[in-house]
Amino acid sequence: MRPPGAPPNAPATRYEIVQGRGPEVVARLRSEPAPAQPEVSDGHSQPGDENLLRGQGYVQMGIGHFAEADAAREQAIRKGHEVGADKVLIYPPHDNIELVATYYVRLHLPFGANFRDLTPAEQQMLGSGGVQIGGVVGGTPAARANLLEGDFVLKFNHQPVLDKPSFQALLEQHMGQRVTLTIRRDGGTIERIVRLGTLAESVRK
Repeated sequence: MRPPGAPPNAPATRYEIVQGRGPEVVARLRSEPAPAQPEVSDGHSQPGDENLLRGQGYVQMGIGHFAEADAAREQAIRKGHEVGADKVLIYPPHDNIELVATYYVRLHLPFGANFRDLTPAEQQMLGSGGVQIGGVVGGTPAARANLLEGDFVLKFNHQPVLDKPSFQALLEQHMGQRVTLTIRRDGGTIERIVRLGTLAESVRK
């Protein structure tokens, strides 16, 4: 719904959940209970701020768009409280159309990195299946093992990694254990020992 006073071409207020970080997932995996009020600050650059906060152990849970009006900032902050965000970054209206806010939460992540399936070209280049590491969250097992964005994971405990679903299943099966990942990085092959975390009983339910 468009707030009173918004320009006619302003988009309706909306909140977009980051894939895989819906309310149930956040409630189950968050490191601490939701704060009474989120920490609010002005953002600088959305990609840069996300990289900075990821290094501090935060992941983006959603993004809000608020039609420009006197109450847009208050609406953005109120949304942060509603979704249980730890941090809210607010960006000024672009072309006087909308105010944008990004919402962050610190989660308990047994691995701590995004990963994706390989493309056919990458499989051909590597001569095998596997996954490629995306963003690595600071303070997690992946970060402590010095995994880097762009690494290709070829083997798990010396067994070939087929694809994203199989790698996800292996991570879940070995939570709480030390595992060896065979990595292709910058044309070379290295091994990294990762001590996977576990989900506390309080967040497993």
